[in-house]
Amino acid sequence: MQFGIFSVGDVTPDPTTGRTPTERERIKAMVAIALKAEEVGLDVFATGEHHNPPFVPSSPTTMLGYIAARTERLVLSTSTTLITTNDPVKIAEDFAMLQHLADGRVDLMMGRGNTGPVYPWFGKDIRQGINLAVENYALLHRLWREDVVDWEGKFRTPLQGFTSTPRPLDGVPPFVWHGSIRSPEIAEQAAYYGDGFFHNNIFWPADHTKRMIELYRARYAHYGHGTPEQAIVGLGGQVFMRKNSQDAVREFRPYFDVAPVYGHGPSLEEFTQQTPLTVGSPQQVIEKTLSFREYAGDYQRQLFLMDHAGLPLKTVLEQLDLLGEEVVPVLRKEFAKNRPADVPDAPVHASLLAGAKKKEGVGA
Repeated sequence: MQFGIFSVGDVTPDPTTGRTPTERERIKAMVAIALKAEEVGLDVFATGEHHNPPFVPSSPTTMLGYIAARTERLVLSTSTTLITTNDPVKIAEDFAMLQHLADGRVDLMMGRGNTGPVYPWFGKDIRQGINLAVENYALLHRLWREDVVDWEGKFRTPLQGFTSTPRPLDGVPPFVWHGSIRSPEIAEQAAYYGDGFFHNNIFWPADHTKRMIELYRARYAHYGHGTPEQAIVGLGGQVFMRKNSQDAVREFRPYFDVAPVYGHGPSLEEFTQQTPLTVGSPQQVIEKTLSFREYAGDYQRQLFLMDHAGLPLKTVLEQLDLLGEEVVPVLRKEFAKNRPADVPDAPVHASLLAGAKKKEGVGA
């Protein structure tokens, strides 16, 4: 099972000091957080994609390419790549290039995003969000698997005899997760292609997450990719830890109350009761995270949001030390217990390449 972190890259004032980091400081902090993730033994770093204040990660592949040059084993991903407003041709080329630079340590998460104005900024109609996601991904899927593509659709100009460059590393496209909070159509899309489904469940109660994942698993099996239990599932979550749970609650409360994603709404206590947000001791984080398996089944990737809401870099790095030293080692051990042998690990470049070679051998 993979464990990692994802960042939405918000530039938020620290409510305890009133200071707002510069965009440069926030970008550099995201890089430092990624490097720390590898240092403490995590598997994945993922960055969001946003094109509006108060967020800075408008060019994920630029950031991930820089991080790739400074890491050795960290899987570099997104959380989300906007399949609705990005040109599929550009996505195909950017991530294939990143694949080569990072020696295959790349995957990505497709999503529609949660910022409505981004659609007209890129010449798209938000009312066509689902249709854009379906059509654009269908083209991207072909661009990575066919050397020459003839294509015509509704939302972009036709392609005739087109080859995206560079070609995917070793002829193996990056693994794709389809991320969604509320759209069953996206779970269906992930299942149709046999891709991963990432439910960013930080806002939602367990019963909603359970329904979405069960839908994806059932449809994954329907399309002949394997049993429901073999479907590739990822979950989100946010944690804030201190050795003493009361200290964690006291320290995190002012950040929670003004967080751009979920502040000014339910209380911290209500939110932690109803969603995966965990604020407390490392043991409490372990217990809450292990409970996800009760409604998600044996899943493959767990990402934590650690740097949201104006938390200073020093505090985030302390959180990562706790995560890497006290939490993830226990989670790895406990999640491995009683895990069926036929439940796959999260795909990485080496396993995808081995699978492709095996298919070639069978077909030879």
